[in-house]
Parts: sequence; structure tokens; C-alpha cells
Amino acid sequence: MASDTTGTDWKATIQLPETEFPMRANLAEREQAAVARWRDERLYHRILAHRSDAPVFTLHDGPPYANGEIHHGHALNKILKDIVVKYRTLAGFRASNIPGWDCHGLPIEQKVDEQLGKAKREMTTVAFRQACRDYADHWVGVQRDGFERLMVFAEWERPYRTMDFSYEASITRMLGEFMGRGYVYNGLKPVHWSWSAVTALAEAEVEYDRYVAPSVYVKFEMPNPPDWLATAAAGRRVNPVIWTTTPWTLPSNLAIVLHPELAYELLALNDAEAIIVAEGLKASVLEACGLDDLPVLHRFDGHTLVGYPGGEVPRPVARHPFIDRDSVLLPAEYVTLEQGTGCVHTAPGHGADDFDTGRKYGLDVLAPVNQYGKYTADVPDYEGMHVFKANPLIAERLAASGRLLNQAGDTYVVDRYPHCWRTKKPLIFRATAQWFIRVDHEGLRDRALQLIGETKWVPHWGENRIRGMIEARPDWCISRQRAWGVPIPAFHCAGCDNYVVSQDVANHVADLTEQEGSDVWFARDVEALVPEGMTCPTCGGAPSGFTKVEDILDVWFDSGVSWAAVLRDREGLPPQADLYLEGSDQHRGWFHTSLLTASGVLTHAPYKSVLTHGFVVDEHGHKYSKSSPKFEPLDAMLTQHGAEILRLWVAMVDYRHDMTLAPELLKQTSGAYRKIRNTIRFLLGSLSGFQPSEGGIEVDTLTPIDGWALARTAEFVDTMRAAYEAYEFHTVYRALYEFCNLDMSAVYLDVLKDRLYCDAPDAPARRASQAVLYEALRAILISMSPVLTFTADEAWSFLARREGDPDSVFLAEFPTVPDAWRGDDPEFLARLALRSRIQEAIEAKRPQKKGERMPGQIGSSQEAVVTLTVPADRVDAWDDQAFELAELAIVSEVNVVAGTPSDPSGVDVSVAPATSGKCLRCWNYREEVGQLAAYPDLCGRCATVVERIA
Repeated sequence: MASDTTGTDWKATIQLPETEFPMRANLAEREQAAVARWRDERLYHRILAHRSDAPVFTLHDGPPYANGEIHHGHALNKILKDIVVKYRTLAGFRASNIPGWDCHGLPIEQKVDEQLGKAKREMTTVAFRQACRDYADHWVGVQRDGFERLMVFAEWERPYRTMDFSYEASITRMLGEFMGRGYVYNGLKPVHWSWSAVTALAEAEVEYDRYVAPSVYVKFEMPNPPDWLATAAAGRRVNPVIWTTTPWTLPSNLAIVLHPELAYELLALNDAEAIIVAEGLKASVLEACGLDDLPVLHRFDGHTLVGYPGGEVPRPVARHPFIDRDSVLLPAEYVTLEQGTGCVHTAPGHGADDFDTGRKYGLDVLAPVNQYGKYTADVPDYEGMHVFKANPLIAERLAASGRLLNQAGDTYVVDRYPHCWRTKKPLIFRATAQWFIRVDHEGLRDRALQLIGETKWVPHWGENRIRGMIEARPDWCISRQRAWGVPIPAFHCAGCDNYVVSQDVANHVADLTEQEGSDVWFARDVEALVPEGMTCPTCGGAPSGFTKVEDILDVWFDSGVSWAAVLRDREGLPPQADLYLEGSDQHRGWFHTSLLTASGVLTHAPYKSVLTHGFVVDEHGHKYSKSSPKFEPLDAMLTQHGAEILRLWVAMVDYRHDMTLAPELLKQTSGAYRKIRNTIRFLLGSLSGFQPSEGGIEVDTLTPIDGWALARTAEFVDTMRAAYEAYEFHTVYRALYEFCNLDMSAVYLDVLKDRLYCDAPDAPARRASQAVLYEALRAILISMSPVLTFTADEAWSFLARREGDPDSVFLAEFPTVPDAWRGDDPEFLARLALRSRIQEAIEAKRPQKKGERMPGQIGSSQEAVVTLTVPADRVDAWDDQAFELAELAIVSEVNVVAGTPSDPSGVDVSVAPATSGKCLRCWNYREEVGQLAAYPDLCGRCATVVERIA
């Protein structure tokens, strides 16, 4: 025994936390090394092999477009998917992630056009398509590297690409199935036409934006109005007035429609003219045209003039305002009083309702506009002019002839005008011969609606959104007038002027495509593309009279059949994924077309669940882009913060809404990350020298605070599992942060420091607490690994593992907790509440300013002596808990006295500075300090420990 230890540095005898797990993560540098190591170790393939016999969970990856660097929206989407897949793996599933890319279509074709310039004129179609293929392949590689940098685990060596020969063959076979079932037809119908991209567009390719349109109110004179109308006009010319924001469609006007049940008025414009407008729209028309209130010459219901649909239709006519042609007046029940005049301009070649009306009443489909949006020779006055440039000329012409009721140059703001999804230019409606899928054939629409109800939608409002879209959608236009895509395998027969649409042809072409790719359609002659012995099913004509259809398929059909091309045909899996996960715009995109294609040939939807997320926006709620204030490119964010911080941000935000991203938010996320990391580091350090046993924890041997910590660990694990299962990743983040920062750091670890540092290394209480810390840390690392992938992997390498534990956290099982851990001790919770009151009392005794300590004030909580005043009959009970309460409150002493407490809890709290000596090893104030001859600097506990380890 030492005879004099005064002045000894007792730090060497303390069990301070010890770990090589670094405090600074250096994420930007070290993550990339981890990604390279995982790739070299084939970690993802080891995960799949480890789960080879497990039940399958299929998250089917929606293919991003292979065009350009990945952006913040890509990162959000891929990280969300990665979180799902990693959790499902930990939960005991074989959850593979097969990444995909959409490789055909207009955006790629436009970029290659720009790169080739004039050289394209010398290229064959096949050569140009190869250039497109090379372009797409380049960007697949760039994006793959970007996604790997985000620490997304996937089968990067074997992705699916819509331009792969096998995938193209599956597309063609699927189209063949639709052909064989009678869904596919060629027809002349108005479609959204992108004159800037020179192709038809489907609804999924249409974006809506604000557009300032011309506004014209046009008088159509009736040369021979019915007698009753002529009598009411009293010699005035009778003019139904139409309103349109597309004056360029007036050359195609063939009719004016009125609602048979609406009330109309004949108004005296002047002594020579009268106009017809709906009674309910008169005020807005007069205001727009700058007219005072006009005398009403006659009121009548629409059917009096135009009859009823399905009944007798008298078909009176008006004269076109500048073309020598009649415009017939007809009934239509889609006319409303929302805007306009109640007399609706009808051009069957330029509108869906117009087309249906024209077909019903035998009108021509007149669409004298070419693929570039310019008038054809059928409109000689404006031939070769773009229709939008013709708008002001037409308005001026109407004004000059006296047919314009308002002023030339008037405009109207259309809040949602259709625009091309790629060129961003406003669209036109144009009737062209296109290929369509009938959505009402064999109950396709009704079946799709039924399957929507059988699908789980996250968030739930996604169901109503897609249901409304399916209910209202027209036939699906699947043809595009471009070169880079999968061709429509059909022929035109010169013998009978019909199309040869056959599943046999499609399957034959698919077999060739499997070997040579879809270029075979452009490289081979007709005879090679037709099954042997086939003739025209209509006229029996030979293939020598066939001409190949030049249109390619809508890229949304390409991706819409991925459930067949990838899950069924390539992977041999059931063609129904457990989950589709994409942005909310895919209700009209991939979710929509996948549902339609599956509904055509399957009895179930292509997905069991659909999760949709919002968009990444800036602080002002606008799309996060280069135009955003404080914009930071994705690469810059990764260089500054690392992918781990971005992953944590994805978990923090509520993806069900648009998510704000800004540099300040990532700094806040970095702060939260540091707190989590510091907790992990302290736990690892506190477990130095600890070896976990196979027997687990004996709950009965634990102190009350250890039992409380186990209960918190059980609650944490349960919350994390439930949050992952419900795809509530913001709850995952919150549970992780609060468990680390509040339950562990602020309470358990704070209380445990004295025990961990100053007890003997093998003291039973210390070892029991280490066992609890081990279980808590193990739960943290495994359960957070789907989000904080790098940190969990790194910390797992420093964790002492049980026999049989995997070397990678990603090969572990999601934690399970014994029921014995669950549940709280009410008495301990009461003591925990008392701890907070003691801390408040100590805080009130602290100096207001550093260095200005007054008598009676307290610095460290260990300087405090707490006095509890309790009723006399409770003194013994509280005395029994005094030592434990002192440890819990981190004070040197708790004394219990009898009295009449004023606090409703039955306990009054007061604190005062300790008067006994301070132990220089544990810094607690104890009566025995200075009284132990061998260790005058130490308290009794510390003296005993030092004696043992000396």
C-alpha cells in the first residue's frame, strides 16, 4: 500500500472510453474508398447469396432517362429505394435491386441531332440509331457511377436497359399480345402534337404551364336564320358569337355547337346586327368586348335552334367569317357556362370534343397543318406560316372585316396550357393518322380501375389521383414519328389499303430482335420480317405489296412493360412487384402505363404497393435548379458534406410532400449527424475490453437505470421496425436521433460515466451496464444501416461481435428484443422525473457569469448536496433510494428529511454546495475524503478500486 499518494495523477487509473473509431468522419473522402471496397468485396452479391433461400421482396426500379448527369431528384429517389431494399434485407428477405434505364426516345434523339449536325444527312437510319445507342450507353455509365457514389447497393453489373436486345424483344412481344387481343388500331384522331419535336405525344408526355393566348370573339353570320329568329331580329343580321384562344384553328372551323338546355339571348348589337350568346355568359362577353348592356330581342333554349343530340337536329348554318364555307349549328351537352359565349367553335381536326361531334354528325376531319405546325396549301392565304404567327394576322383580318367583336390584340391567360415535356414549347391539337390502344376494349379501363382499388397507395391520396386519370383518359396514342425507339411491327398493304396488324408478325420480329436488336426492322426488307407463308389477312396480298410502318413506339410503352421484360422474362419472377417507388408525376407516367399494360394481359396490377414522393424544391417552393438562390450542384454537395449527409436529409424530410433543400439545411443535417456519430463513438469507447456473451442479459441482475435503458432500447427497435414497414422514414430519423441524443447521451450515458470511469473494470454493475450498452449499440448500428450506410459499416468493424456474427452489418438480422426488456418501472420513472427537478434546482444555483461565483452557488452538479423533504412515513423508503438517486442526478449526496412538502408530488427539493472533501479521482464530494491515511485524496470507493488495480 502506498504510504503517500498526495499529488498523484489519478487519470491513469480511470477507465476512460477508448476506441479507434474516429471522431471526424471525413465523409467526402472516406465514402468513396468504402464504395470501392464494397465493389471489390462484391458485398452486394454476398448479401444476395446470404439471402438466397429467403422469401423474395421485389422493389421494381423505375428507369430514369439516360440523358445527362444525375440531379438532386435522382438522388432522393435512389436513396429512398436503397433504404427500402436494405431494410427488407435485414428483415429477412431476398430484396434485390435491379437498376434500369430508359434509353429510347426524343430527348436522346435531339441531343444526337445536335452533336451530328449536318453529318446526319449522310447517315442511314441504322447508323443514326447506333449513334443514339452509344449516347445512351455513355450516360448509363455516368449515372451508374453517380448512384454508386450515393452508396446505393444494386446489381450495377447487370442493369436492365430498354435498348437491350432482350428488352426490345419483350416490348415487341407485349405489343403483339395487345395486337392479338384487338386493342391496337390505326386511326385519324386529334392528338397532342409537338411541332417543336415533330411528333405526337401521349398525355404522360404533356406538361401544363401558364400561357398568354390571343382572345377573339367572332361573329358568324347566319344567312337564312329560322323564321322565328329572323322575326325576332327585326331585319337585323343574326350572328352567333364564338370565343377562342386559338384563332389559328378558325380555318378548320366546320361547326358551332350550343347546349340544348342552356338559355340563350338574341341581343341587338345595333340597328343592323344582332348577336347570340348564352344568357349566363352575357355579362362577361359584354365586358370583354367593351360593350354596354344590349337590348334583349329574344330569349330561347338552345334546343329551339339546334335540337337535341340523338333527336331531330335541324342543322341551321352560319357562314365562315373569311372562308367561303358553311359552319353548321349543332347540339352538344359538353358546352358549359364557365367561359366563352355558350356558342362553341368546333374544328374536328383540332380537338377531342370537336372530333367526336364531327364524327357523330358526319363532318370532315380538316387539319390543314403540317408536322412543323405550319399551314398547308389547303389554307392558301397562310400557306407555310407557323400557326402561332398567324394568330395576330387572323385577329386583324377579322377586325378589318367587322367580324371581330372585341379588340385585335386582346389576350387571355391560360393557367394550364399543354406544353411539350422536352422542348417546353406550347403544343397544338392536330388530327393525324396514329396508332392507338383502345382503353375501353374488353373492359380494359374498368379492369384497371378495379386493380387500382386492390393496390396499396402510399400516401393514400395517390389512389384518387390515378383513378381520376384512368377514368378520364382517351385511347392511348402509342406511335411517334421519330427514329430512335422500338418500331411498331405492322405493314400497310397496297392491295387493299389496310394495315396488317398481327401478333404472329410481332412475335416473328421479336425473335429477330432478340438476336439483332430492333435495328432489324430498319435493316431487313419486308420479306424477312414476315413469318413464312403469311399474306394479308384482308385481301390475301403477298408481302411484296407490304410497306413497313415507319412509326416507333411511345417510350412510355417501353417502360410500361418493364414488369414483363424484367421481372417475368429476365428474372423469372412473378410479374407483380411488391413495390413501385417514384415521384408523384408518375401517376400519369410509369405507374399509369404499367397499370394499363398489365391490365390488358394479367388479372392483377403490376404492383402490390405504390409509394410516391414529392419533388426537391428551394426555399421559395420552386423546383431546385440552377435558377434557385443558393443553388449547389449535387457534386458540390457531395464534396462538401458527403453522401451520408444527403442520405440522412432524405430520411429527415417527409417525402410525401415537396422537400426543401438548401445549404443551410444540409449544415443542420450535418449537426444532427455529428450527434449521432459522437454517441456511437462514446458507446464504442465505453465497450473497450468488453466481450459479449452468448447468454444475453439477465434482466434481474440489472440496476433500475439499466432496466430503463433496455426498455428504451426495446422501444427504439420496435419504433424503427414499424417505421420502416410503414415507409415512414422521417420517423426512422427521429427515433434514431432521439434515442442517441436523449435516451442515451442525455440520460443513460451521462449517469453511467461515474460507473464506467471509476468502478473497477470487472465490477458487476459496470459489466452489467456494458452489456446494456452493447445491446443498444448493436441495435443502433443495424437499424440505422439502411440510412447511414457508411457509418454503420464503419462502426460495425470496431464492434466486438458474438460468435457467428457476420463481418458486415448488412449481413445481419434486424434486431429482435425479448419481452422481458419491455415495460417501465413506475418507481424509476418517478425518480427520473425527480432528477429533472434536481437539475433545475442546481441550474438556479449556478453563477450568472463565468468567474463570478458567489457564496452558496454551485458549479458542477457533483458539488451539490440535495435535500429531499418528504412526509415522515416516507423517509425510510426514500432513504433506501438515496444512493441510487445521487447517481441518477449526478450529485455527491442525497439526504432525506421529514417535513411537510409543498410540491404536489409529495417531495420538496433543495440543493446546497457540498462541505465535504472532493475526491480527486471521481470528483465526487465524500465525507471520507482526507480521512484515509493511505489515499487522502480519494473517497472510499476509489481507494478500494485503486488498491485492487495497483
